Amino acid sequence: MTRPRRRPCRGLVVAAAVGALVAPAAGGASRALPYPAGAVVPAASPTPSPSGDEVRDLTPAVRSRIDRAVRRVMEQAEVPGVSVGVWTPDGRYVKSFGVADRSTGEAMRPDLFTRIGSETKTFTVTALLELVDEGRVGLDDTVDRYVDGVPNGSRITLRQLAGMRSGLFNYSEDEAFFKALTADPRREFTPRQLLGYAFGHPVLFPPGQKFDYSNTNLILLGLVVEKAGGQALGDYIQEHVLDPAGLDDTLFPKGDEFPEPHAQGYTNQTATGKVEVSTDWNPSWGWAAGAMISTLEDLRVWARTVATGQLPDGERLISPATQEQRLTTPPSTVPGAGYGLGIFDVRGWIGHNGSLPGYESLTIYLPSARTTLVVVLNTDIDHKNQEPSTLFGDAITTIISPDHVFDLPAQPAAT
Repeated sequence: MTRPRRRPCRGLVVAAAVGALVAPAAGGASRALPYPAGAVVPAASPTPSPSGDEVRDLTPAVRSRIDRAVRRVMEQAEVPGVSVGVWTPDGRYVKSFGVADRSTGEAMRPDLFTRIGSETKTFTVTALLELVDEGRVGLDDTVDRYVDGVPNGSRITLRQLAGMRSGLFNYSEDEAFFKALTADPRREFTPRQLLGYAFGHPVLFPPGQKFDYSNTNLILLGLVVEKAGGQALGDYIQEHVLDPAGLDDTLFPKGDEFPEPHAQGYTNQTATGKVEVSTDWNPSWGWAAGAMISTLEDLRVWARTVATGQLPDGERLISPATQEQRLTTPPSTVPGAGYGLGIFDVRGWIGHNGSLPGYESLTIYLPSARTTLVVVLNTDIDHKNQEPSTLFGDAITTIISPDHVFDLPAQPAAT
């Protein structure tokens, strides 16, 4: 979810940012934008992908290249620990690198729980879409039918909230919010308090006029789910999303609880700007936009569910018609990326990334190749304005799917 104001939202993604490299395309063609100065540049693929294949086989040579790419990004971006999972129809690559705890040297492991930041948005929007399928809400309902006091509430639709096109100010960019959060990172925020920070600012543009990534939208959708679903948001998501999907290691925390085992998180999103351990900070400030916890394996299952609307047993979580609306991804302000209903499409990869102080994640699915990539790491500290999660995503997809590279610019302008 979007970071506090000290590093404002840069358009798409969780925790504030989409910071991906714009690397040379396979075969030597250049993409539109140059590398930022000092960027981590993924190694170019030495050979083209096999004719007709969209994802390379996970041969020993490919696995070795992934290893080297991950270690290179770790070293350059000073990432303490990272776990990577790649699943194709014919193979799997699951591996951890570095440490979960710098003070003890405990190794990073694939089975650790992790905070997933803005990937929470995919769960909140899924809950909303289930209510759409049940006829309890409509995507073109205006938000004032469910939540009072929203600026332009009689004009902003639920579709515009889920698609980041409401025009509402992003509360996590508010100076007073930043001061309150960093003064006491363990304090609890209520959804109405978060909205209060947003609603103190003028609306940015008329609803639907343009794309602008705002966590405020998801706080409102969380309240809509509670109103229409008749349950607390976490309970609704547990019963209607997590349980049907079999995600036993994913949860919506009620406070600062964090199941064991988990890595220690390292962040510079602090009052002083110095690096601190953020493991036990209260994620309530992210709520429906960024508070959830999961594991590498659960995110593997969730990646396909989000992209297809289907559960692992073949049953549907979201109807085909509603899923089609979810995956209608108009262009965003991020070159090469479209954003639908709580989901983005980057060069064919469907999913979301997440960032909360101390943790980042990336969960994406390539439907054309039935391939999943999940990356989780225990820092959110940028490397020269690049988000580590997207550095890993770019470097790995350059190897496994050179025709579908998960590339995002360092600082997309939210205009």
